Amino acid sequence: MSQKSDGMNYAPQGIPRPVVKPGEFIFAAAFLDHGHINGQCNGLVEAGGQLKWVYDGDPARAQALASRFPGAQVASSFEVILADPAVHLVAAAAIPNLRGAIGCRVMEAGKDYFTDKTPFTSLDQLDAAKAVVARTGRKYAVYFSERLHVESAMYATELVQQGAIGRVLQVIGLGPHRLGTGRPDWFFKKAQVGGILCDIGSHQFEQFLTFTGATDATVTHAAVANYANPDHPEFEDFGEANLLGDNGTTNYIRVDWFTPAGLSTWGDGRMTILGTKGYIELRKYLDVGRDKTGNHVYLVDEKGEHHIEVSGKVGFRYFGELILDCLNRTENAMTQRHAFKSAELCLRAQAAARRIA
Repeated sequence: MSQKSDGMNYAPQGIPRPVVKPGEFIFAAAFLDHGHINGQCNGLVEAGGQLKWVYDGDPARAQALASRFPGAQVASSFEVILADPAVHLVAAAAIPNLRGAIGCRVMEAGKDYFTDKTPFTSLDQLDAAKAVVARTGRKYAVYFSERLHVESAMYATELVQQGAIGRVLQVIGLGPHRLGTGRPDWFFKKAQVGGILCDIGSHQFEQFLTFTGATDATVTHAAVANYANPDHPEFEDFGEANLLGDNGTTNYIRVDWFTPAGLSTWGDGRMTILGTKGYIELRKYLDVGRDKTGNHVYLVDEKGEHHIEVSGKVGFRYFGELILDCLNRTENAMTQRHAFKSAELCLRAQAAARRIA
């Protein structure tokens, strides 16, 4: 990914850390509408997964992905994947409003599902997926890449779990993105994307639940706007929200499409986690004006001030844990309840959002 990328094809490369032997975990990729499918596949392959099938309505797009992974074949239809008993999991990055129904088809076929965020664009889709999970026992996993595929965020997860800053009180998440050029038509349609809090905001709500330990939350404020894209009246280029967790923690998020051309990457993603004994600041993708590399962790605790650069030192354990969860029917990577609650919160924030004129 180039430094000027808009983030559409965000696909981090990690150190391969296989958790299974070759051929023990077979997966497929389908519906390649968002470039995050590259990151989903990279993560699974680095953890030992084998990509067997690739399907998309555009055969050229399917061939382009398959050519990156030795042994991968282009499937003539999605049904070929669903009918293959060797396939454990299907990864997909469809147009957002189609992701829920695709996941239900995958689970009904006896396979686990791994979708790009946002996993749903309506509460009805969420309810349908919950019912299929309950009936089939299959997994509906979500690629919340801004934590799961960012080493600084995974390191912060470990610090918080170890009690490095005491009890977490508040999380502030800033998720600016570059709009760029060449976005598909569906990207600007609210019915297909769900809105900015539902889409890129979903990352932030998942991180709030993770870092605070809250299991539910109330939306106390939400707002969206279209400040600079009058040619796409349904589009939202700015969003913000506040949450109050069921354990008394609070959250503020801001997401937007206003990354300026002068920034050397697609967005200056930042997060501040406040605890009773310190705080952590993440500068995920660069340290603006100082260092064009990412994964900077700033920790201030009762012992002093610490700057820790963690690129290449933490890895992406989620993918190996997901593979083992699928094989062993465990929930170490992420619980189903956590994934669904993250999705629910972004949908509720979107529904509650006041549109700023």
